[in-house]
Amino acid sequence: MTVQCYRDLEVWQLAVELVTLVYRSTASFPKEETYGLTNQIRRAAVSVPSNIAEGQGRRSTREFLHHLSIARGSLMEVQTQAEIAKRLLYLKQEPADQVSQLSASVARLLNGLINALDRKL
Repeated sequence: MTVQCYRDLEVWQLAVELVTLVYRSTASFPKEETYGLTNQIRRAAVSVPSNIAEGQGRRSTREFLHHLSIARGSLMEVQTQAEIAKRLLYLKQEPADQVSQLSASVARLLNGLINALDRKL
């Protein structure tokens, strides 16, 4: 599995879509959450495609896998924080469902990439 550029990875492309969705969905969060939940979920979302890109740019498959693992952890943070925001009624049902569905798609692709790279080791 040779990828010339991280931008060619579907998982990276969907992860960037997730970041955009998270930013748009959190724009209406209460102002008192600016440095709390809003910042936390946005940073976790940005971490997903960022770690995919950084890992793909590393020299070894093992390093790539390490960064994909970090991306996966950040994705789980996004899912958890979106659930918290929904329960606090900061995130309405439709955007919450969109975040859930898109993050599940990213998770499937990320897990597939991790499994494919694991088999190479």
